[in-house]
Formats: sequence, structure tokens, C-alpha cells
Amino acid sequence: MTNHDELAGVSDAQQAAIAVVEAHAAHNYHPLPVVVSEASGAMVTDIDGKRYLDCLAAYSAVNFGHCNPELTRVAKEQLDKVTLTSRAFHSEALGPFAEALARLAGKDMILPMNTGAEAVESGIKVARKWGYEVKGVAANQANIIVAEGNFHGRTTTIISFSDDPEAHDNYGPFTPGFRAVPYGDADAIEAAIDENTVAVLLEPIQGESGVGIPPADYLPRVRQMTSDHRVLFIADEIQSGLGRTGATFQCDNVGVVPDLYLLGKALGAGIVPVSAVVGNKDVLGVLQPGQHGSTFGGNPLAAAVGLAVVQLLETGEMQERAKRLGERLGAGLRAFEGKGVTAVRCQGLWAGIDIDPKMATAREVCTNLLERGILAKDTHGQTVRLAPPIVITEEELEWAIAQFGEALADFL
Repeated sequence: MTNHDELAGVSDAQQAAIAVVEAHAAHNYHPLPVVVSEASGAMVTDIDGKRYLDCLAAYSAVNFGHCNPELTRVAKEQLDKVTLTSRAFHSEALGPFAEALARLAGKDMILPMNTGAEAVESGIKVARKWGYEVKGVAANQANIIVAEGNFHGRTTTIISFSDDPEAHDNYGPFTPGFRAVPYGDADAIEAAIDENTVAVLLEPIQGESGVGIPPADYLPRVRQMTSDHRVLFIADEIQSGLGRTGATFQCDNVGVVPDLYLLGKALGAGIVPVSAVVGNKDVLGVLQPGQHGSTFGGNPLAAAVGLAVVQLLETGEMQERAKRLGERLGAGLRAFEGKGVTAVRCQGLWAGIDIDPKMATAREVCTNLLERGILAKDTHGQTVRLAPPIVITEEELEWAIAQFGEALADFL
């Protein structure tokens, strides 16, 4: 629930709107006290008409800006044609989307789903099936290696291998078959692999844990050892992929190609949920009719929007923009180290800023930023995450950096 102290200065209209949500919606989020009514580009407007610079972009779901004119045009056109056929029939939109996304990732085929968590669940199922039918693992013995500090979603299977007590505790019994090792430790992964290991599932950058960036040789070593041991390498690029880190995929930044990409969030441009598992036929080909499905997965509306997103990325302009502006964001934030900030991690337009606990909590900094017209999100108590839409202008970015510095100064 919203902290009453944070409501000081919030208009009566916004307090009333917040009260309705808190009375009738489960309290599974702790949002900042702002009620958004409109948005465009990198800016959002609350119900009082105040504008804010969005530096979260819906956890990277709005990489290409709110109400991107080209993407919303495609969605509106598809809305007037057909939105859902189910996969019981073919739709005109699915083929071009599947072909384009596979090509963007350098793979053969895709498994279209809806949410990021569905993509992760589907990737787990595919890896296990591949392990039993192709690798020859004994029935019900497959294991998947994951990293400590991970965040792959909140379904029961996924939280079974989470070490975040907020996500994990009091939801058991849990799904077996996962081995967690320290993130960034390639030696630990190799030590955990045995004859029943079917996959290593990793985030190339751990977003929820505070934009944790592993050593430069981590993913290349994981790729080599998984190849050597005949184990699938699954990269969860749901937050890090599709332009966010200055490349199509964060794996591109370290010269790695996984067996399976897990994609979501920005694939639907903030318009409709779209996710996918992307891989080659030798892995995704294990699925046969009736063995996995989704009524809405790959629906015509999702496919039309997804295709438009892929076409936007095919030019490389968004990736280059995120890289260029990200260098400025990182440099600007690092200037605050020792001035209320203990560490900055930045890759492309994605940053985790650790706040000195002697000064303030990350939540307090985000509340101060809100008052200054900046939307940001705290995580794990002391880290502020910034992930503005890639369409943010240079002037907006400079203003955000300046406001961050002033917000910190208020606590010094």
C-alpha cells in the first residue's frame, strides 16, 4: 500500500484514484503515488496535467516510447481486421512475424507466447523435452542450472528457483529440477553440470537484482562449456533484449549466440503482451501438435505489432541510439559516485545506481525524483533502476541526470 507520508502534497484527485485501486486491487505492487492518464514518447502525464519523464519504460516494455506513432498505427489497422483466430487456424499476420523475428535472431523458428513468464516456462519445457528425446536423459531426471539473484517471472515453477524471499517464501511446494549457482561464476556452472543437465538458464544482465553486469568473459565461457557438455544455453533477454543495451541482444555485446532466446516486454511495444522462444529446429522442433500451446500466443494483433517492432530494429538505429545515449547516461551517473552513490552499473540505456544507506533508501530517492518530474523505480532497498525509452532526447537525458544529482543533494 502507498505510504501515507508519500501522499503529502499529492492532489485530492490522485489520492482518490489511488484509494480506489488500493480498495479493490490486490496489493501485490507498491507503486509511487502518481496516477498516469496519458503518455507520448518518453513523457507521461498524470490526471492533474503534470508531466513526468519516464525513466522506467515499464521495465523495458516501452523501449520505443509510449504510443509510438508507427507502432500504434499498425495496431489500430490490425484491430479493424482480425485480432484472434487461435492457433486452430492460420492467420495472415503470424507467418511474416515469425520469419522476421527468427531472421533478426539468426535462428530458424519461434514459439510465440504472450508474457515473459510464459516464454520462460516454455523454454524450460522445451529444454526438458529436448533433454529426454534428443540428449537421452533418463526420465524425470533432467536438471537446469540457474543463477542466484535471478528474476525470470513469478509463476510457481519459476519462483521455485528464486532466492528472493518476497517472490519465493510461502508459495511451496516447489518444482524440483533446478540448481542455483552464484551469478557471474562460470566455474560454478561447470562444476554443477552433470550427465542429466539439459540447460543453463541465465539473464545476460540481471535486471531485477539491480542491473547486475557479469564479468566480460562470463557468457563466452558459459557458451563454450555448454557446447562442450552438450547442454542448451538459454538467454533470458526479456528485459535486456531488443535494443535496451545498445545492441539487438545483450548477448551480441559479448559475442555470444545462445541456443534459445527468451523474448518479451518490448516485443509488444507496450501495446499488447507478446513473447517468444526463438531457436533452431533441432531444439524447438521437439514440439509436436498438442504438446504445448496458447490460445492467444501469436494472435494476429500481437503478430502485427511484433512484426513492426522487428522492422524497427532491423535498421539498427534504435540499438545505436541506446549505445550512444547510454554512454552519456553512464558517465553522468558515475559523476555522483562518492556523493551519495556507492556504485553505478550501466549498459546502454539501463542503469543500476546503489544509494549510500547512510544517506537514504532508494525508495526515498525515487520519491524525491517523482516530485521533480522523474519516474524511476527502486529495487532491493538501496538500488535505483533507470531505463528510459530509447526515444528519449539528449536534452531530456541531460535533464534527468541533472535532476538525479539534485535529488541526491537534498539528502546530503
